Amino acid sequence: MCEKCFSDQLHPRAPSRRSVVLFAASALGLTLADAANARDTKAPPKPQNVLSPDAALKRLMEGNARYVDGTSRRHDFKHEREALVGGQNPYAAILSCADSRIAPEYAFDSARGDLFVCRVAGNFASDDTVASMEYTVAVLGTPLIVVLGHDSCGAVDATIKSLKDDKPPPGHIPSLVAAIAPSVKASAQQTGNALDNAIRQNVIDNVAKLRSAAPILNAVVEQNKLKVVGGIYRLATGKVEQVS
Repeated sequence: MCEKCFSDQLHPRAPSRRSVVLFAASALGLTLADAANARDTKAPPKPQNVLSPDAALKRLMEGNARYVDGTSRRHDFKHEREALVGGQNPYAAILSCADSRIAPEYAFDSARGDLFVCRVAGNFASDDTVASMEYTVAVLGTPLIVVLGHDSCGAVDATIKSLKDDKPPPGHIPSLVAAIAPSVKASAQQTGNALDNAIRQNVIDNVAKLRSAAPILNAVVEQNKLKVVGGIYRLATGKVEQVS
């Protein structure tokens, strides 16, 4: 054995950053391909949830109309539980505020297994949220994402006050402020109510972030297999108004 070979055995080289990235990308690709193949060969637990992006949005807004009118359907949760034991195929994903007054499942008159919901105060797309949305789109085949803001959002209001007073809030709340601050600043020059403007801008900005999130979400959007839209939930009426 040559001296160099012996040295390489004692001190193996660490993989390069490029090789690690390529390996991770390949592994992700195989995982998503396997998931797609599994969907193709296995019947979905809720066949009625296999929809185009436009049909999914139509169904979602029809559910909201029933909720607003007080004519929500009675859902058979017992048999839905049985049907969903083996899997799920939600027809829409919702990024919603964690506000206790906002419940997407009620607001869109949906049943179990219909909506894939991520909730955080201020309804912003963190890395974890983007990853969750990548999962529901790439693995579960979800054709629609809705970023759902609402009136009088406390997280947005706290961000406005923190920036105005140049004083961070206590605890871990500054992480929320940091995420929402760009939208508050972007809406600062708009006319009208500052809070309403910031809430709307925050929805618009997070819709744009999810639409352009590479390498998964943006690719599915470009293939017209995914629609990402925004909405504002009105506390007084329960109506969801589309904003983007």
